[in-house]
Amino acid sequence: MGCAGSSQAKGDGAVKKIRKPKPWKHPQPITKSQLIQMRDEFWDTAPHYGGRKEIWDALRAAAEADLALAQAIVDSAGVIVQNVDLTICYDERGAKYELPKYVLSEPTNLIRDN
Repeated sequence: MGCAGSSQAKGDGAVKKIRKPKPWKHPQPITKSQLIQMRDEFWDTAPHYGGRKEIWDALRAAAEADLALAQAIVDSAGVIVQNVDLTICYDERGAKYELPKYVLSEPTNLIRDN
């Protein structure tokens, strides 16, 4: 009987395979070091806007990993992926986590530092 319950849960919501965000452009060209600073500021302040710190930590690890590892991280942390590019996620308690594209990928107009 337990199998029937688990198969129904599986049919309810399939696990979404995550992928890189679509290419995007920052309003003005930025350098790699500016991008890193923006990312650090986001991750430092994000937990203060709600949600659980361990989920924010898992999302950061996923954002900085390759896709296969990122998928394993979000699956093991119990993150519910709303958008496959990880821009909107939820935890098991229903708290919403919004990630800007700049923490997930580089803009097309990134200036390479020399």
